[in-house]
Amino acid sequence: MYECKYPHLFEPIALGNRLFRNRIFNSPTGTHYRTINGLPTEDAMAYYERKAAGGAATVSIGDTGVDSEISFHGANQIPMDDMVGGKSRMSKLAEAINRHGAVSVIEFVHGGSNSTGSYLAGNTVYGPVAASNTARGITTVAEPMTEEIIQRTIDKFYLAAQTAKIWGYGMITIHGGHGWLLSQFMSPFINTRTDMWGGSFENNMRLPLAIVDAVRRAVGPGFPIEIRISGAECFDGGYDIGYGVEIAKALDGKVDLIHVTAGSHENDDTFTITHPSMFLEDGVNVKYAAEIKKHVKYSKVATVGALSDPALMEEIIASGKADVVQMARGLICDPDIPVKARDGRDDEIRHCMRCFACFGSLLHRAHIVCAQNPEISNELEFTFARPKPALKKVLIAGGGVAGMQAAITCAREGHEVILCEKQDELGGVLRCEKNVPFKRLLEKYLDHQARLVQKEKIDVRLGTAVTEELAREISPDVIILALGAVSAAPPIPGIDGKNVVDVIDCYREPEKTGERVVILGGGLSGTELAIYLAKHFGRKCTVMEMEPELNNGGNRIHGLALAVEIKHNGIDILTGTKCVQITGEGAIGESNGETKLYPADTVVTALGMQPLVSEAAKLSRCAPGFCLIGDCNTPRNIFMTTNEAYHVAMDIGRY
Repeated sequence: MYECKYPHLFEPIALGNRLFRNRIFNSPTGTHYRTINGLPTEDAMAYYERKAAGGAATVSIGDTGVDSEISFHGANQIPMDDMVGGKSRMSKLAEAINRHGAVSVIEFVHGGSNSTGSYLAGNTVYGPVAASNTARGITTVAEPMTEEIIQRTIDKFYLAAQTAKIWGYGMITIHGGHGWLLSQFMSPFINTRTDMWGGSFENNMRLPLAIVDAVRRAVGPGFPIEIRISGAECFDGGYDIGYGVEIAKALDGKVDLIHVTAGSHENDDTFTITHPSMFLEDGVNVKYAAEIKKHVKYSKVATVGALSDPALMEEIIASGKADVVQMARGLICDPDIPVKARDGRDDEIRHCMRCFACFGSLLHRAHIVCAQNPEISNELEFTFARPKPALKKVLIAGGGVAGMQAAITCAREGHEVILCEKQDELGGVLRCEKNVPFKRLLEKYLDHQARLVQKEKIDVRLGTAVTEELAREISPDVIILALGAVSAAPPIPGIDGKNVVDVIDCYREPEKTGERVVILGGGLSGTELAIYLAKHFGRKCTVMEMEPELNNGGNRIHGLALAVEIKHNGIDILTGTKCVQITGEGAIGESNGETKLYPADTVVTALGMQPLVSEAAKLSRCAPGFCLIGDCNTPRNIFMTTNEAYHVAMDIGRY
């Protein structure tokens, strides 16, 4: 019977409304594999995708600049303000990561007074105050930011976040450490301004907090936001951990994850603290995260630096020093550390020697290599020479879109497959829409997949929920969790009233709704339900959405079709309106500080889905291999779900 050697390390963690498959996150590593206008090449995509296949919960791309004119610390960053030119390659990169079950993460960097790349390109650069900085032989001269430049910077972060979400990235990292712009403003030694943007702790934090707020407004509630901070700057004249704790406390609850690093890129004395050298002990910077963890209440805390030993990382999580461990060079040396550690193959792990072959080659030749791993930078060659998988016993929990595709792919690869579905038919939650006329082709698709499952050599067990006891009885090599998610039920007064119904139940029994229906939530499930009720049952429907626009699921063409149907069926849309209470008379919405009752016989909640955190935690300990796919990770559309299920299944037995 399988016993997970590192149960804390491989327990899933929820950040915002997304569930991450384990606690091993990939810290940003920027490649210089770029096109002439700074966009990732196929080599860059393969480099990041290889990490996703190796089992890390996240894969982060670094070196994206929010302002291509004044923010570049290097000459070869990805321009976040080139949405049109970057859309194709950047969305393709996100997809390459996401389809393996990892969460694609994008990091935003503004160099501030250390924007050497922008300065050498002939542009004026800015910091909190006038500065002349020399690092690695290059001097950069910066001017103090004006009010106009400060507002421009906030707007650039907002637009970058909006763009990243559209491109398909699942978490955003704001770089607030290492001597870049935000840390320059936070520093009591650098930021000596005398206006509202400096001179006191409150003023020094004003710009970082404004940027965090702008990013949150851009991506909406529930979307995971991470910020990197230096717990301490570690050089004479820099701030210490006590001040780092105060920074973290100011950010607590405003971001989902505080990623605690140390030192500064632009100070040669601390460069090898930020990126620990072989002369420092393993986990040398964990102490900074551990101290900050004692003082924050709402945000999770990550640590980074000189980590590659699963036993050490398990101890860090188990002892409460941090909630997440991050690796950069560790996952360059061996992208498969997560898979090997889960599988008990510790003796196969390649541990980073911290020889700086990777970083040195990147700085001198713009080319990442690894002294131990010849696959690094040659990922495309290894991809096309994909080996046959070692055959595994695979238990798939859930027979919806994700579970069926994973089962079909695993069976075709030769694995022994057991597919369990707690309902009496395959198809998952989408079967609730089987009677919706305009979803008839969706029903055909589900039937088609179910037939393919029956044709393959798959042990299908309907009416069977996968419990911890069943999983241990079956004793699989790999568990693929495709349980879906449950409807979110935020603490709105009256949400448990007799006139309130969940969107899924409403799809199943639409005839039970009253004549007037208020639907809370302007995502696809809510707006399509409104069309269904209005068009086929004659209901008078109102959709209440707290965001400024309806959520079209990232498909604006479908959004146009929805808009036509909304208009033709007389559906009222209330955007920018938050439901604050449900009564027997209807839903009370708040907009611009004013409240109003919107009468309804039936109030439908379509407020999004929540991952099954406790179920995932229990089952994650029951097999050497464990994958989260589909809605139990985060709500996905059919394309994303099918794509992810296929690639996760193809990874089994190969890494």
